[in-house]
Amino acid sequence: MKYKVLLMGNNKMVINEFFTYMDMSFECFSTSERYDDIINHVKYIHPDALIYCLHGEHPDDLKRFVNVENKIAKERIPIVIVGDDDDCSEFERIAPMLEVKMFHRPISSQNLEEGILKLLKEKRPEGGQEKRSVTVTESVLKTEDVMRVAEELLAQLAKEEEKEKEREKEAARKKHILIVDDDSSVLKLLKGYLVERYDVATAISGKIALKFLETKRTDMVLLDYEMPVENGAAVLAKIRQNPNTSNLPVVFLTGVTDRQKIMEVLTMKPQGYLTKPIDMGKLSSTIKGVLG
Repeated sequence: MKYKVLLMGNNKMVINEFFTYMDMSFECFSTSERYDDIINHVKYIHPDALIYCLHGEHPDDLKRFVNVENKIAKERIPIVIVGDDDDCSEFERIAPMLEVKMFHRPISSQNLEEGILKLLKEKRPEGGQEKRSVTVTESVLKTEDVMRVAEELLAQLAKEEEKEKEREKEAARKKHILIVDDDSSVLKLLKGYLVERYDVATAISGKIALKFLETKRTDMVLLDYEMPVENGAAVLAKIRQNPNTSNLPVVFLTGVTDRQKIMEVLTMKPQGYLTKPIDMGKLSSTIKGVLG
């Protein structure tokens, strides 16, 4: 009989060896390291063993695996760890209480296969499935469980595809910049320089800028610090007070060169400031630093 094994981990070479060289002994399935993905595969496949093929896993991934082990332990599924000395030592350091069987690399595919088979046969001394009577009701319930889990997996995949489409759409669109300055010549100059790479909107006062932000979205604000009626500091304070714009990146444009005044600008905690006349090279690098 073939044993079902569920494979995971960064070592794709070892996982490939299971599919290529050990297919006579094992019916192989693979999963990601996401908790929900592993649990759903366990429910659907009912593996005889979970095999974690280590290759430089991040400590956070190993810590999350402890939560998976707690669930798998209830199903009495043995856990096999395959990795070099460093990977196995790191696993033992992070999860010292987990009951696992470790195979240290380098190890041949044949020896690894024999070792896992021995482990599974010890779990089932007769070398076969654990014997128990199965009623018609249990069989129906098992079929319903399989269908339910399959539906959950399909729904999860659909959500992931939708999220990926949204990410691609977001990456494809031009980033939007709102320029706020009471000098129309500055607005014209900056918009002309940026419009090929970004969607650009302009506002000639803080009041108009705040009105714009009530209904429209932007990725960044270039904000003149010295403006009549409502200066840049007052506008930034209102941006930060609004939950919808509190995290909006703002870079001040200022003609002030006095050190004390600049320190006052920085106390507002903008994402940066540029002194006038604007150096276009610094403008470009500042925008890239904020927007990526």
